Amino acid sequence: MTDTATRTYTRADFQSDQEVRWCPGCGDYTILASVQTFLAEAGLNPEKVVFVSGIGCSSRFPYYMSTYGFHGIHGRAPAVASGIALANPDLSVWVVTGDGDGLSIGGNHLIHAMRRNLNLKILLFNNQIYGLTKGQFSPTSEYNKRTKSSPTGALGLPFNPVSLALGAEASFVGRTIDMDRPHTVEVLRRAHQHRGTAFIEIYQNCNVFNDKAFAELTGKEERLANRINLQHGKPVVFGANEEKGVVLAGGSARLVDVAEVGIEALHVHDEHAPDPAPAFALSRLSHGPHGPTPLGIFRDVTRPAYEDDLQRQMSTAQSGRGPADLAELIRQTGTWKVG
Repeated sequence: MTDTATRTYTRADFQSDQEVRWCPGCGDYTILASVQTFLAEAGLNPEKVVFVSGIGCSSRFPYYMSTYGFHGIHGRAPAVASGIALANPDLSVWVVTGDGDGLSIGGNHLIHAMRRNLNLKILLFNNQIYGLTKGQFSPTSEYNKRTKSSPTGALGLPFNPVSLALGAEASFVGRTIDMDRPHTVEVLRRAHQHRGTAFIEIYQNCNVFNDKAFAELTGKEERLANRINLQHGKPVVFGANEEKGVVLAGGSARLVDVAEVGIEALHVHDEHAPDPAPAFALSRLSHGPHGPTPLGIFRDVTRPAYEDDLQRQMSTAQSGRGPADLAELIRQTGTWKVG
């Protein structure tokens, strides 16, 4: 049911009248369907939802949603979304960005939104390439990636978005993949339930400029060997027969054969752990979608949302209980002598 308990919704209620215009076969289509499906299943009122984007292929998203939307400028979606969330706390505010938009020109806005813990849901579509501008390397492109802007190979290590979010003290961090709609819907559901900034990296295939970049996690055989599905309260295992596992030692995570170390030696995932170090160690198992790679919820902890702290601060100031004398502040000289 909706928040007004008056009706239920279907995916069609969140589909706008705009023609969806991505390249045929783009992973964005599947993500769009997953988001619309989730919103309908969650019973969210479209008039209480807003999507904010920056620049890039992913940033067409607001046009295709029958909700409120704002198509911002390059990298600035978190800043715009922050203003919306603060001005109207009753809205469900979602940011849609990409690896170029969010981690290059928009990197500073992104990390500070997570640090402040605004009540935003940030979806970062990671296709490891600049798609809209036709195939240049991005902040998540692998080392030595040959592209139009790096014909002899890209230099410098790529960002690991999940590691970055954990380092910025994000209170909710998850990762999913475009082709797995049930998994994506579940991660979206968990993010929506979280009070504060929820960051989700979504591996998204660009079939024109970076096709099959995630084949090790989507191929019928490959995914059995490489997908590590994180489950709260359970040992971290993977493989066709769960014959592989993960142990943590000395602050690092490493892969082991379960038969050699025993199930009791494996790391038990705790997404609510106050210390982000274990989640960070898990995020470092793979620097990209190559080899065994964790998917799911890395972290989900409770800490005050920025809006809640702001409201308390304003209430204290208005009641006269706090240091909020504007006239006294203005009268301060703010000058001093040097030497």
